[in-house]
Amino acid sequence: MKKLLNTLYVTTEGASLRKDGENLVAEVEGIETGRVPLHMLSAVVVFGAVLITPALMAALASASITLTFLSRHGRFAARLEGPTSGNILLRRAQYRACDAPLDIVRSIVVGKVANQRAVLMRALRDYGNEYVAGERIMITGVTERLAQILRRAELSDDTLERLRGSEGEAANLYFSVFDLLIRSPDPELRWNGRSRRPPLDPINALLSFLYTLLTHDCRSALESVGLDPAAGFLHRDRPGRPSLALDLMEELRPVFADRLALSLVNRRQLRAGDFVTQESGAVVMRDEARRTVLTAWQERKREERIHPFIEERVSLGLVPYIQALMLSRHLRGDLDAYPPWFWK
Repeated sequence: MKKLLNTLYVTTEGASLRKDGENLVAEVEGIETGRVPLHMLSAVVVFGAVLITPALMAALASASITLTFLSRHGRFAARLEGPTSGNILLRRAQYRACDAPLDIVRSIVVGKVANQRAVLMRALRDYGNEYVAGERIMITGVTERLAQILRRAELSDDTLERLRGSEGEAANLYFSVFDLLIRSPDPELRWNGRSRRPPLDPINALLSFLYTLLTHDCRSALESVGLDPAAGFLHRDRPGRPSLALDLMEELRPVFADRLALSLVNRRQLRAGDFVTQESGAVVMRDEARRTVLTAWQERKREERIHPFIEERVSLGLVPYIQALMLSRHLRGDLDAYPPWFWK
């Protein structure tokens, strides 16, 4: 399980990766800059134009180490992996559950809304004295409404569409006050609503990048326990979309991605000058800013908390794997329900 923490990110365009014995070797302009034993890796993620030798690709695939290609700005391009693994009986149970996913969707929605509410309440504790009365009232009002949505999702006998509607309502409420959580002095780092494909402001560019990283980890976790990342419950099936990975990340992203984005901006580790607006209007991070985010991402994954279900202290980087394991156990019939992860 510990190896799930070891994702190698290669951000230097023009770098080359090769195999040397049982090691991955990184070189820039013919000079070795890094060497990592293959057995210590669970995944390799490369940004932009990076040369990878066929021998290394074969070794990664043979060792079940996923190789993911992203554009230099973090957009998913392709993925290389070895033979598909997984228990056929587990996947059949997964596909049957996709036809009647109400209880699993309920757990996902409950986990997501509870964690969104926890992020807002944490902001009130951290910055409560800095808010004017109207701002505190706005955030408090949203937390109260999220609590109502949470109770309704937990206790009522909603249909699948109503649960999806509750998830959408909660997201709209949460992001309606997201700008109040940003304490940066840079006027460019304000929240004006969610924009994707492409992101149109720095905060959306940062969130999209973090969501890409989280989706990668969730997909790897699901595949590691034998589940099909394409067959989801909350997200509808769509060709090429890892719907189950997107399901799994919903309960995690308020804490893993949103909180990290706020920390980077509020601690002024990222400033307006770390982002560039392209001619198309898309906003992207500069290379050095992307490296700052990746370093913070790896550090955040090493933080430890008590998992509320297994009641053990685990690193945050292992939470996607544990949740994937809990989901597989539920689908096998070993657990009565899928237990969402709550941030406390």
